[in-house]
Amino acid sequence: MTHAIDTITLPHGRPGTSRTVRIHRFGQPGARPKAYIQAGLHAGELPGMLVAQLLVQQLAELDAVGAVTGEIVLVPMANPIGLDQMLLGTHLGRFDLAAGVNFNRSFADLWEPVAQALRDGRIGPLGPDAESNRRLIQQALADAAQALTPRTEADALRRLLLLNAVDADLMLDLHCDSEAAMHLYTTPACWPDFADLAARLGCLAALLAESSGGEPFDEACSTPWDRLRALFDTPETPIPVGCHATTVELRGESDVDDGLAAHDSVAIMGHLAWRGVLNLPASAMEPDLALATPLAAVDRVRAPVGGVALYHVALGDQVTAGQHVATVMDPATGERHLCHADTDGPVWSRRQCRYVGPGDILLSIAGREVLVTEGNLLTA
Repeated sequence: MTHAIDTITLPHGRPGTSRTVRIHRFGQPGARPKAYIQAGLHAGELPGMLVAQLLVQQLAELDAVGAVTGEIVLVPMANPIGLDQMLLGTHLGRFDLAAGVNFNRSFADLWEPVAQALRDGRIGPLGPDAESNRRLIQQALADAAQALTPRTEADALRRLLLLNAVDADLMLDLHCDSEAAMHLYTTPACWPDFADLAARLGCLAALLAESSGGEPFDEACSTPWDRLRALFDTPETPIPVGCHATTVELRGESDVDDGLAAHDSVAIMGHLAWRGVLNLPASAMEPDLALATPLAAVDRVRAPVGGVALYHVALGDQVTAGQHVATVMDPATGERHLCHADTDGPVWSRRQCRYVGPGDILLSIAGREVLVTEGNLLTA
């Protein structure tokens, strides 16, 4: 059992340039359960990269004594393209400047080629054993990712990350928000098993959606299972939830701190032990399944005009519908425009930059009544 590091050069770079991705591997290749963890897909979100490096150290020590019972693939710096994007002294790591596309969008939807292969008999057939069906579909998804033919460096990065993650049993994508309390995104099918992780991390909110729109990385790993189960899951051919995937938001951009990172790494290691990926005692948690709320119920309080944002509620505050939560002051006239909540719930995110434009999101509240019935649920 050896800690191995792969260094992969991305194809399709500009002449005279090259970018690499370092992938850490722990445990035995092919062992189950398999966990995949990455950080920094949005390259300006640094808390996850700090946590990931702590995980590298801890997992290497455990691997050396044979305590990694499954396989763990860890990518601490998942986006070298975004890390290289500086403009006038400002780091821009969320969007690919070459194409204007969010790095955490437009991941390939792999369920269709797998579904077609099952229909055509090129793979399978599915049988009465759910675990055998899981392994068959995991391999088919990996083959579908292998068959992708990217034309740009950013798409080559997307393919590489998917290729290492899509056959995992567990996938954690570490991000952060602007200013935020700890929270996570996942699907309703995955949530019951992630309530343990939410409890260990101390999440204020767990936001659920079957499809949030835009093809983010976590849903590229988990949604194929929902689609394939809808088509092929029967009592004779049971298909389990094959990949539990979540986006974990490690607070805000400025929460880059050794103490916080140590807490978060302990929580993640505890969850890996609880999942059986690590041969460690897992402390008992009391997960709160009622923590979860629909992503479509999030109240995005927006600026009615451009100006200077003033907040009247802090992260974690419980607010009620109609409450005055923010003000936007027009610096040209001094006029103040009041902003009110449309729902009850905790404030889990605020915009860090206090200079705002009309329509900019000021803060987000985790409500329980659906507010959005169409369009994408994620922000740009």
